[in-house]
Amino acid sequence: MKFIGDVVLTTPIIRSVRNAFPDAYIAYLGDAQAVSLLEHNSCLNEIIGFDFARPTLLEQPRVARLLRQRKFDLAIDFFGNPRSALLIFLSGASVRVGPERKGRGRLYTVRVRDDGRPKTAIEFHNQSLRAAGIIPSEVQTEIVLTDDERQAGRELLMSALGVAPGQLKAIIGLHPGATWPAKKWPAEQFGALARALQEKPGVRVVLTAGPREEDTAFAVQSLASLPLPVLSALPLRSLAAAIAGCDVFVSNDAAPMHISAAVGTPTVGLFGPGEETIWFPYGAGSGHVALRKEVPCHPCHLDFCNRTGNGFMECMKLLSFSEVFAAVERALEHHHPTPLV
Repeated sequence: MKFIGDVVLTTPIIRSVRNAFPDAYIAYLGDAQAVSLLEHNSCLNEIIGFDFARPTLLEQPRVARLLRQRKFDLAIDFFGNPRSALLIFLSGASVRVGPERKGRGRLYTVRVRDDGRPKTAIEFHNQSLRAAGIIPSEVQTEIVLTDDERQAGRELLMSALGVAPGQLKAIIGLHPGATWPAKKWPAEQFGALARALQEKPGVRVVLTAGPREEDTAFAVQSLASLPLPVLSALPLRSLAAAIAGCDVFVSNDAAPMHISAAVGTPTVGLFGPGEETIWFPYGAGSGHVALRKEVPCHPCHLDFCNRTGNGFMECMKLLSFSEVFAAVERALEHHHPTPLV
């Protein structure tokens, strides 16, 4: 797998494979940065990172040779793009499972055709497991953090907020960025939410920002008229640890949303062009909730809104900060805080 959210959403699949083959050697191939989130996952024997920062002409043969050396019996391609299909083929695995797609389906020995019924991303991947003869047995995403990592995350939050342990009732994390503009809830709404939350006694707000998202976070900080700390461009595992230290995390449809649910923090996901029924397979019983307003153009799956006038970004603008505030209050009831020591 390549993208961060995609990797997180395959963690139930990893555990299902381990349950089916308790003594097998299981390796996971994906983007070198994203797969760092799989460290300490006891279901894996090896994590193979594809470094997209290196020239493809050097990195692809390196990874192909490594796969060939492992002599895998079974290889499953959950990503299904031309590069992943080729690498699965070059692995030499006798059974190669992948999606039925024109031009590369013949690189697999078992081709999977989506049945067309509505399903979550996890259930979509489970189709490949069933094609490989594996019974899916897990649905919960997971990122395994060590005690030291969790402690470092708590210390980072305390330092950013400038408070001592025991001084706060709750820390709320907000992620106002997203890869694509169409997925962004307006900065002024995030600002209003931050102000409303910090008016609650003992509640403090932190902002997170990925690479090239700092301007969005600083805009929220300005619109809130509050000195909100910004945790910017953290390594992924440090970000996961910081989110794990939050009592609730509010995020646009972006990678930190998936990270938050996977570390067990009650998560409020804000959706616009995307489908929460696919990309938010997280249980309300754990405090997770996806919010979306019904508009005639949904789902558009667009990276940039193509509507004009009052219709521009309507799906995101209709979602009020008061609705999100209420969702945060409900989510707080599900959080069982770890002592900040």
